[in-house]
Amino acid sequence: MLELYHHGSSVCAAKVRMVLSEKDMDWTGHYIDILKGEQFTPEYLKLNPKGVVPTLIDDGTVIRESTVICEYIDHINPDTPLRPANPVEAARMRNWTKFVDEYVHPMCATLTFTCSHRVTMSYMSKDEIEEFFAKTPDAGLRERKRGWFELGFEGPEFVKSVQVFEKLLKDMESALADHEWLAGDSLSLADIGVLPYVNRLAMFTMLEKWPPARPRALDWFERMKARESFEPAVNEYLPESLANDFRTNGAKSWPEVEKVLESL
Repeated sequence: MLELYHHGSSVCAAKVRMVLSEKDMDWTGHYIDILKGEQFTPEYLKLNPKGVVPTLIDDGTVIRESTVICEYIDHINPDTPLRPANPVEAARMRNWTKFVDEYVHPMCATLTFTCSHRVTMSYMSKDEIEEFFAKTPDAGLRERKRGWFELGFEGPEFVKSVQVFEKLLKDMESALADHEWLAGDSLSLADIGVLPYVNRLAMFTMLEKWPPARPRALDWFERMKARESFEPAVNEYLPESLANDFRTNGAKSWPEVEKVLESL
């Protein structure tokens, strides 16, 4: 039996849940509330020293890193393959997942914190804010979070985050001009890897406003949302209060995002 440690707002966990759903695989979930810092408990850090979700356990074997987990699941259950057999398409798929891991994911954290979590934290006391920062064991990430909170939309990372999402949508539009899915003619781990990040823009009510119009990317997103795997993977575990925060705070933050886009 597969065991998955996950959280509803985690874009990385959503990828893994969608792969499991696409393959109709049974799994047992362990919900780690990352908003309360449960990922930093000694028990969880033994499983995942980085203190992040998701973590997969397969018969006692611990698998970490969402992209690795997705490929692992596809390997152990080759039915309905999500890795293209064609070597060119396989290379495209890995280029997408590499771009997501190296650029989009770090900047998604910046965008999410600056546009939403920062607003929520503004209602916390000074001691509560310091306690929040203290829970992050990695000194580098802790200081990045502090910068997001203190500098907000004036921070250089915020500008970079908007630039990276602009490149993501631009590259998607270009790729989808040549084939139905991001890596080729069939759904792959590229599509599943990108989906949660595009969905984050949609949750912020930013996606359809994003200039210029990206009709192919929007059509792709609608097709992804129509899949049976979407609801259980993306929405089922997301707390409604957090979804409301994303919608409300994202709408308020849009003018600052738009300002960056206009300057590009």
